[in-house]
Amino acid sequence: MKLEYVGAMPQVSGKGIAFDKTRPDKYAYLNAAVELLEALDYGETEETQHLYNLHPRDYDGEELLELLEKHCKNFDEAIAERDAKAEAFENELIERVKTNGTISEDEREAWLKNIAMMEAYYRQYATNEAAYEYALRAIADEIHRGRILRLTVPLTRNYGSVIHDLQYVLEHHKPPITMQTQVREEKGNIVLEAAFRH
Repeated sequence: MKLEYVGAMPQVSGKGIAFDKTRPDKYAYLNAAVELLEALDYGETEETQHLYNLHPRDYDGEELLELLEKHCKNFDEAIAERDAKAEAFENELIERVKTNGTISEDEREAWLKNIAMMEAYYRQYATNEAAYEYALRAIADEIHRGRILRLTVPLTRNYGSVIHDLQYVLEHHKPPITMQTQVREEKGNIVLEAAFRH
């Protein structure tokens, strides 16, 4: 398994291949998520307020994978499960195309070839999405375990997007954690502050 950027969600048809720009590749957010995981990984403590300066760094795919395996429980199993779901989705799509009575034989053949051509792309897209989802869950677990009350991140390098996506994960965490955010200026920089209620 590997992590690498592929691009937006593919949309395959008999007429060609398009990309849904509203569904970007989650690989773009993995770096920020891993940096937050590293920042929150300080172990159990009596303190609830911690100061940690993020040291922005661009991890390559291998480093991201290594750090995700370090922080996410059963990461390999989760990715294998996601790969099986991607394969099932692809098989279902192929079956729908094969049984579609409203398209011509030429369009059916083109559609099936387009699906085959995008197979590796789609699987990588699904793998990146699964890795990002597990990174968010691991961040939520660290916030719960550390009883963290506040987290402040710069509104650069996709930290804001990660915090935004984290809200849904926290709401469905066991036990749920409420998060409120506010954007403010701090020392000439725009930051996002997240406050958590356990």
